[in-house]
Amino acid sequence: MRIRHDVDSHRFLGETASGTAVLAYTRVPSGALELYNTYVPAPERGRGLGGRLVEAAVAYAREQGLRIVPTCWYVAEWLDAHPEHGDLLDD
Repeated sequence: MRIRHDVDSHRFLGETASGTAVLAYTRVPSGALELYNTYVPAPERGRGLGGRLVEAAVAYAREQGLRIVPTCWYVAEWLDAHPEHGDLLDD
């Protein structure tokens, strides 16, 4: 699955055979990215697609010098499992 960043709609998207996987975000007053919702079509779940969306968002945040606020439970769990990205968490 190829991930693309739709800057205008504030989403990372990945097309699958079953539909579009999405990680939605917004910018908070501090300028950080609030990653607030991850969706993967049911038939595609458990294949690591959600993780690939989070990886794309983390890479974007790092490239842009932005911090992350993980309000989506999936993103929070992914970041807990990948402490090497803890430096991106907004205080």
